[in-house]
Amino acid sequence: MGSRRHPPRPDNRRASIADEAARIIIEGGLTDYRAAKAKAREKLGLSSGPLPSNEEIEAALSVRNRIFLGDEHTTHLQQLREVARDMMLRLEAFNPRLVGAVLSGTATTHAPIDLHLYSDTPEDVGVRLAALDLEHKAIQFQHRWRRGEPQAIPGFRFYAKEVECLATVFPDRRRGHAPLSPVDGKPMQRANYREISELIEGGASVSAW
Repeated sequence: MGSRRHPPRPDNRRASIADEAARIIIEGGLTDYRAAKAKAREKLGLSSGPLPSNEEIEAALSVRNRIFLGDEHTTHLQQLREVARDMMLRLEAFNPRLVGAVLSGTATTHAPIDLHLYSDTPEDVGVRLAALDLEHKAIQFQHRWRRGEPQAIPGFRFYAKEVECLATVFPDRRRGHAPLSPVDGKPMQRANYREISELIEGGASVSAW
């Protein structure tokens, strides 16, 4: 008679790494999920085994924000969304969309406001930021669409009400095509001015268009 087989024990290493990576992101301001996972694995002394997905990191961030920050996180997120909405109004000529952690609700105290703008002449965005008396720096972002390699897209970094803002300036033809999210590889969720206003005022769904 053969030996009895026992079901495999659940492997909690992925969850432990995800939770530790979320802690590192929240407390240390790290934005690179891959680096956070590597630091978490090293911190936990786990030299092998599967790493959690970016979606698992997002889930762990949500749990930590809710459990350890609670109302403080809710208030901070609301403030970030209000600053984002104000900037979207000021940059309305460029059809702004809010993306990223401030939209998804996983924003930490270090998270920037991430905007997508649309113009065939990115310099016009710089002119507008200067007219708003906002010091800014021209930078580049990497974005990818389906069946395509990452592309360098121009943009700007600036501060509004002491909050870091990132603005990627896509050509007008890209307005109807969201780039892929680095979190789940799907088209990014984006919110226009009306949608973010509804989100602020009572919770509304957002789209990926």
